[in-house]
Amino acid sequence: MENIAVYCGAATGNDEIYSLGAKKLGQWIVENNYGLTYGGGRFGLMGVVADSVLENNGFVHGIITKELASRELSHNTLSKLDIVSDMSERKQAMLNDSVANIALPGGPGTLEEISEAFSWTIVGDSTNPCIFYNVDNYYDELASFFDSMTAKGFMEEQTRKTLLFSDSLPEIGEFIKSYTPPTLRNYEK
Repeated sequence: MENIAVYCGAATGNDEIYSLGAKKLGQWIVENNYGLTYGGGRFGLMGVVADSVLENNGFVHGIITKELASRELSHNTLSKLDIVSDMSERKQAMLNDSVANIALPGGPGTLEEISEAFSWTIVGDSTNPCIFYNVDNYYDELASFFDSMTAKGFMEEQTRKTLLFSDSLPEIGEFIKSYTPPTLRNYEK
């Protein structure tokens, strides 16, 4: 079984729509014969998406750091839980254990993790598609910022097309199936 890495926070936000989006994503993962790889926590959208996959008889692989596990933040009923030394090891393990990366609404940690995953695809260290699940237009301003990066010459247009912002799970599924990693950039001397 192939897994999808989902990046999300240990908070649920202040609107129920974010938890509903996480539940829908968990159901969609199972319905499309994927497993879930995520940060291993039991709180916030992390717990919501994991519980949704588990409630639908899916596979959940949590990867959590020693420090976070020592604070008793781990989800207790996962299919598999790995405890790693630090965040760098966790991010690498999540990429290695997945075929796609999806960010639910979240805070700085969520943004940092999906941004790093996308950066790794740009430099050729990963071939996983990166997607912002844009629940209730949460990531609209970030999508505009990526468009601005492109318009101002800091990202190639073809590379920008390899990053999806969408609130449509069918569109996300099609993007994963038809994904081609960005072409490695040629640097002129």
